[in-house]
Amino acid sequence: MKYVLVTGGVVSGLGKGVTASSIGVLLKACGLRVTSIKIDPYLNTDAGTMSPFEHGEVFVLDDGGEVDLDLGNYERFLDTTLTRDNNITTGKIFRSVIDKERKGDYLGKTVQVVPHITDAIQEWIERVAMVPVDGKEGPADVCVIELGGTIGDIESMPFIEGLGQFSYRVGPGNFCLVHVSLVPVLNVVGEQKTKPTQHSVRGLRGLGLTPNILACRSTKVLDENVKAKLAQFCHVPAENIVTLYDVPNIWHVPLLLRDQKAHEAILKELNLHGVAREPDLKEWTARTILCDKLHDTVRIAMVGKYTGLSDAYLSVLKALLHASVACHQKLVVDWVAAGDLEDATAAEAPEVHKAAWDLLKGADGVLVPGGFGDRGVRGKILAAKYARENKVPFLGICLGMQIAVIEFAQSVLNLHDANSTEFDPETKNPCVIFMPEGSKTHMGGTMRLGSRRTYFKVADCKSAKLYGNVNYVDERHRHRYEVNPDMVSQLENAGLSFVGRDETDRRMEIVELTTHPYFVGVQFHPEFKSRPGKPSATFLGLIAAACGNLTSVLQGNGHVSKSVSNGISNGHSPAKVHQNGHVYKSSNGSSVNGVYSNGNGVHW
Repeated sequence: MKYVLVTGGVVSGLGKGVTASSIGVLLKACGLRVTSIKIDPYLNTDAGTMSPFEHGEVFVLDDGGEVDLDLGNYERFLDTTLTRDNNITTGKIFRSVIDKERKGDYLGKTVQVVPHITDAIQEWIERVAMVPVDGKEGPADVCVIELGGTIGDIESMPFIEGLGQFSYRVGPGNFCLVHVSLVPVLNVVGEQKTKPTQHSVRGLRGLGLTPNILACRSTKVLDENVKAKLAQFCHVPAENIVTLYDVPNIWHVPLLLRDQKAHEAILKELNLHGVAREPDLKEWTARTILCDKLHDTVRIAMVGKYTGLSDAYLSVLKALLHASVACHQKLVVDWVAAGDLEDATAAEAPEVHKAAWDLLKGADGVLVPGGFGDRGVRGKILAAKYARENKVPFLGICLGMQIAVIEFAQSVLNLHDANSTEFDPETKNPCVIFMPEGSKTHMGGTMRLGSRRTYFKVADCKSAKLYGNVNYVDERHRHRYEVNPDMVSQLENAGLSFVGRDETDRRMEIVELTTHPYFVGVQFHPEFKSRPGKPSATFLGLIAAACGNLTSVLQGNGHVSKSVSNGISNGHSPAKVHQNGHVYKSSNGSSVNGVYSNGNGVHW
């Protein structure tokens, strides 16, 4: 087994996850099999109980693991299916060591960080690296490991020590360290400054790890004299220093690495030149160029409660992007804070209320994603009502589906107090109820999690056609509440059709409004399985309906007739293309989380 470790220095948020994923794409394009591990140095056992404002979205795996959003990057870029053990946290390591101590496995020894915690880290990495994640038998060729946080953080010290021991143990030729660092440009002098990277590498070397490759984040390509300076002071060959400069979309990053021969440096360090081929990224390049060249826009209103942080809906955004590119549409996401649509906001801040409604009414489609808690629920209900009554394409995910059912019960069945017991435990018309196996005393890992099977009950429904007219689909879940089966017949008699259910026929998984061009709600989270070039069926339906192309997509059983490479002709290197990026607007008109609409590139 060969190992590539990706670390970060200077500041957090440089894009280690995208860099690690891109390295995996590049090595996979060289004919190698790749797996991934993400190390998060926090004490939480997993990401399941963490607020989206704290750490971005919680990504859910097939086995029900609630993990860091970077594992979503790995799965999307590498088209793999990871397990909960591919995400290592301090909490998991400490729990495993303490469990062994309680059982007496250490035979009376004093249990310490070194060697017991550091040994547990190494054993975990070696064990998980051998598990195939690409559907083939046998272990992968290379394991890409990302160490979260920034070099020098106190909480990551046990992992740094463990990885230092690990690199020595596996030996030269089996371990390659890629250090992602920042080379800022001071506006006053306009000069690329190397000192932060020098200090970061010095700290890394002082902790027992020596970088083989430097991946420098900067707004533009590193000057040659800056590379020479970094090579001299960081003891890294100039040819092993690559620039990861700002690009229109992150699909460019594997191409940046390829164009700067990063794969050759990695293959040399890992002694893999004899088994690897030149990277084949034709399809990836075509898709990247196509994404940059799109100009016909499709506007989707994202009605949620975490609209101040786009990472809270990262997989939803990626699924929208995959579907938009497949439909040859340039994605524009209008962020609508659900609370801004409510009457209370109209009284307190009428201009904010008007701006939110203007965005909603100007959109080609409406999406209500998942979430927890009652904040903004009334606004989401109003958004679903607007989409239903005005025949605007609508997709509700998890809570979004429950919202659609609540709105229908209130407006069409005239059950004005209809609600979820999550928001009104005393309602006399509980159309959404707590799951029988859920827990109200413990939060972590107590939801309905992971891959579950949904059977189509209506053969000619839109959802079945989008999925390719299969009998069932497996999608990932993360919820505590579900549609009340005792009210289903009443809802269906009024026109709401529950076209997808579980094997017991008691759990509602997919709902459609048959009289609407596209009004779909799903209890599962289809965004977690969307991939570049393989868009999620429900998202593809939303985008196709929003741009007036749903009929042809349904006739093609969920396939878009155009090829990704159709109509692409560009003589420039993919890494040199600088078209405008995707526009993410909030209800107050500002950009969200460093994503720009002026072509200056995006932060990763």
